[in-house]
Amino acid sequence: MKRLKIAIFGNVYQSKKSVSAQKLLVLLEEKEAELLIDSAFHRFLTEVLQISVPKAQLIEGDDFEADVAISLGGDGTFLETARRVGHKDIPILGINLGHLGFLADYSAEEIAQAVDQIFSGEMHVEQRAVLSLKGDVGGYPYALNEVAVLKADNASMISVRVDINGEYLTTYEADGLIINTPTGSTGYALSVGGPVITPGSDVIGLVPVAPHSLTARPLMLHGNATVSLSVSSREHHFLVSVDGRSETLRDHVCLEVSRAPYSVQVVKRPGGSFYRTLREKLQWNTRAHNH
Repeated sequence: MKRLKIAIFGNVYQSKKSVSAQKLLVLLEEKEAELLIDSAFHRFLTEVLQISVPKAQLIEGDDFEADVAISLGGDGTFLETARRVGHKDIPILGINLGHLGFLADYSAEEIAQAVDQIFSGEMHVEQRAVLSLKGDVGGYPYALNEVAVLKADNASMISVRVDINGEYLTTYEADGLIINTPTGSTGYALSVGGPVITPGSDVIGLVPVAPHSLTARPLMLHGNATVSLSVSSREHHFLVSVDGRSETLRDHVCLEVSRAPYSVQVVKRPGGSFYRTLREKLQWNTRAHNH
């Protein structure tokens, strides 16, 4: 039988989670998996946590191939794993060691179940849309959650001219503007009043951050929309953030956001439910009677 190649990425700031990492490595070794471990995480496991790690190939950058990628941490670790996986079509299984996680679907107590699911060949995989950012920007141009333009630290608000498929929509006077996928609707966009969007919906969200006008409301666009942005500010610079990684740009740089030509495969628990996750994570109905 073919040995499965498992790539492991992890949070390097959570020493107290060493038990989970050790349990995962032991189970994968028992299954005779071929291990690939992110080099920074491997260094953390061996030098900081002083865990005995099975023989593994070290991963630098995104030059690797695997059957499954495992993200050990919270949603931030999952987003970094998705960036490293890119368009490789490798399913990503998230084990949530943080507090509030929508992407990492398995808890630390479910590591054995997660490993069994991988090796049974019965993984439940969802395709998640990705956004592509074009313009005079450096860094990785793809986002599983959101692309945001934001005012620089302590700056006054920015003006964001928005065109949809070449047609002028409006100019937002705000602290920023978020363009998000359905996956990203439970991230930054949710915290500034954007709607929750069920996964798989063919839409892109447009959510202003602290808009100057009370009539500026979140807007849902068709998934194939192209959003063109031109930003100006009194300070003549602003931030562009791609899944939380930001850089500073000068005024009037033209940016374009649209759906990327690939999607990310997210492994979900069998029998899992997005609506149940919402209830649990957002603590809806906590005082309601059980029906």
